[in-house]
Amino acid sequence: MKKSATTQHTPMMQQYFKLKAEHPDILLFYRMGDFYELFYDDAKKAAELLDISLTKRGQSAGEPIPMAGVPYHAVEGYLARLVTLGESVAICEQIGDPATSKGPVERKVVRIITPGTISDEALLKERQDNLIAAIHHQHLSYGIAVLDMSSGRFELNEFDHLETLASELQRLKPSELLYCEDFPHPELLEQQRGLRRRPQWEFELDSARRLLCQQFETRDLKGFGVDDAHTALCAAGCLFQYVKDTQRTALPHIHSLTRIDSSEHVILDAATRRNLEITENLSGGNEHTLAWVLDRTVTPMGGRLLKRWLHQPSRNQQILKARQESIETLSSQHLIEVLQDELKPIGDMERILARLALRSARPRDLARLRTAFAQLPLIRELLEQADCPHLSHLTQKARPFPELSELLNSALIENPPVLIRDGGVIAPGWNEELDELRSLASGATDALERIELREREQTGISTLKVGFNKVHGYYIEVSRASAHLVPTHYVRRQTLKNNERYIIHELKEYEEKVLSAQSKSLALEKRLWEELLDQLLPHLKALQLASMALCELDVLTNLSERADTLGYSKPQLVAESCIDIESGRHPVVEQVTETPFIANPLTLHPERQMLIVTGPNMGGKSTYMRQAALIVLLTHIGSFVPAASARIGPIDRIFTRIGASDDLASGRSTFMVEMTETANILHNATRHSLVLMDEIGRGTSTYDGLSLAWSCAEHLASQTRCYTLFATHYFELTQLPELMPGVVNVHLDAMEHEDGIIFMHEVQDGAANRSYGLQVAALAGVPSSVIARAHQKLNELEQQSVETKGKPLAPISYPQPKAKRTSAAEKLLASINPEQMTPLDALQALYKLRQLHDEESLTAADLLS
Repeated sequence: MKKSATTQHTPMMQQYFKLKAEHPDILLFYRMGDFYELFYDDAKKAAELLDISLTKRGQSAGEPIPMAGVPYHAVEGYLARLVTLGESVAICEQIGDPATSKGPVERKVVRIITPGTISDEALLKERQDNLIAAIHHQHLSYGIAVLDMSSGRFELNEFDHLETLASELQRLKPSELLYCEDFPHPELLEQQRGLRRRPQWEFELDSARRLLCQQFETRDLKGFGVDDAHTALCAAGCLFQYVKDTQRTALPHIHSLTRIDSSEHVILDAATRRNLEITENLSGGNEHTLAWVLDRTVTPMGGRLLKRWLHQPSRNQQILKARQESIETLSSQHLIEVLQDELKPIGDMERILARLALRSARPRDLARLRTAFAQLPLIRELLEQADCPHLSHLTQKARPFPELSELLNSALIENPPVLIRDGGVIAPGWNEELDELRSLASGATDALERIELREREQTGISTLKVGFNKVHGYYIEVSRASAHLVPTHYVRRQTLKNNERYIIHELKEYEEKVLSAQSKSLALEKRLWEELLDQLLPHLKALQLASMALCELDVLTNLSERADTLGYSKPQLVAESCIDIESGRHPVVEQVTETPFIANPLTLHPERQMLIVTGPNMGGKSTYMRQAALIVLLTHIGSFVPAASARIGPIDRIFTRIGASDDLASGRSTFMVEMTETANILHNATRHSLVLMDEIGRGTSTYDGLSLAWSCAEHLASQTRCYTLFATHYFELTQLPELMPGVVNVHLDAMEHEDGIIFMHEVQDGAANRSYGLQVAALAGVPSSVIARAHQKLNELEQQSVETKGKPLAPISYPQPKAKRTSAAEKLLASINPEQMTPLDALQALYKLRQLHDEESLTAADLLS
């Protein structure tokens, strides 16, 4: 808006233009009475996004001003919708006193709501982390800083490769992402939400150090182990400055900075998270995921922690064994149900404490905190009988706070209203002045009755009454017949037909008290509320530690309940390299299938590193492979696993290449996506990785695909030497075990029955001998005429395969024994009876076999098959 245009407006609108100029790129909610108003482009944008009416207000340079608004009491719903859409909003409130203001009441932006910095309960998904992140690049390093405003968790990390940063962003899925204006990889940002482009100077290292040291009240950052993470610190400085600018208040709940050590966690790349459907299924929902099966936590903060564990499994065996012992103890001592009952009232203590720190906590937040305090002694009493060091450690952190419990019990009414501005939050008896103001504001009659009784006695007028109306306020009413008895200090206020109404000094003073009592009561209650927050804030750090302990207790109790209910067993964590699973099951499939799940074993060790998995479509290859990865994943969060037993050695990464689809937006075909994921595995897998490869090479021609599949399997088996499950329909790959050590064939079998097919779902040693592709096609509903023609064509191709010396044209069906041709050498060999041959006969037979070999150019493999 040009200055020449703003000067034509009222002082109110000039005030708006000044504030809007400070926040040009975000929506400004400008408080006017009972509404938040938006003007000009903001109004047009909000009207479209929120589906609200677009109206007009006044004119600017002869043109009407577009305007839209939302009621202040319903603003949270509108804010939630805008935040979900990735929009940021500046909240502008009246801070001046209308009674003393000359011109427009003073206003200022008190808070900026952005997708990544919200802490309001109504704007957040209770079982999902809401994160804001910043990324930076300099030299050969990539840095990331991540903050959870609703808990105060502040973390950073550095990487050498862009792919690792991309994987980390996929794991975190931040609601808002800050990046430098010269960030050199725009392709990384294409799929991110809430992008915020920031100037270079906000990523300055010295400024970051100074800002963070000021926040943590330290001389340097060495105590946090981040001092040498220069690139990540630049990102952290930008992030923290952004948060300070938006919140406009102190941030005492952010009191530390943690460096994420990748070597402490099992790394999962983006494709693996997607393929294993950990918290989100392939359709984008949360049904039939690992978290869908596992999450029976009784608090929202417990649900969020469980998902963090699932996406960032630990390699620290000390931590994992402590969790296992806790799960075992809770089950053996029958504490699960009773402990969950006591944990449930704790609620979302983590986010309540964040709102307390930001001074945005509401009365019901503190009421829930009071309930949590009441549960702490009960939880401690329950766990005192648990003989488990880790549970004892958590119990010590979640110590009771009797003084704070008594404070909230005394200060708050039992069921407070939603907002402090509504009043009625502070309990009676907490403050005498407040009690007196409330008594006056509620129109208490005691004082009036005393005045009325006294005046009757002093004047001798028995019909004298004290009354009130909205026009004249309080008055003394006397009948005209008794008017001559009225004292001289009575001041006439109103004359009626049969009565006279008077006012006295004492009643006038009482009237002023009553009329101002309500506003004074609300103002005093607001001050008492702020004092209450002041009394709680010094205990914030201890409260956060208690919250973290309760959160972990919830997850451990949940995992214990799941182990009991679903029949999971405790896996053994060992130092030697191995994956040995007996009767393993897929944790999700076994819950949704209508038929009993067929459990299968898996054995991998240095002499048995790769399994070539063959079998028919729908035979269970992908399920078998995924369940192996999920059992390993569950082991590394400390959970029990769906298996009769399991021994798991060190695992540093899990990779999956299962299925693929076009990435049309990036111009990548299915095969290109497949090869990109394969390249990532071949470059980054180590000897301690678990790799799942399913149907490599199916997106291109037969011989190209077979060659790629063969070379990939060969590389993983001979060069990387990682643990690999390699599922394929290329029967030729089943020859690898004969050529390479550590490679073994296994298959999932099926059998034909009455023109149909029965899938056995049992893993057996050796290679499968059939594909059953046509039978599966028939099950899918392909017309019988098409199936019949396919059988016809199959026979032709098999015959053609025989005529080209057994070389298949395509992986349509495995070679069938009945189609094999018997060679002259094989016939001679079959006719020989060694027991009846002399040495000379045997020598002559050997010469004859060699002659036939030369004539027919047979290979040794042909001869022996």
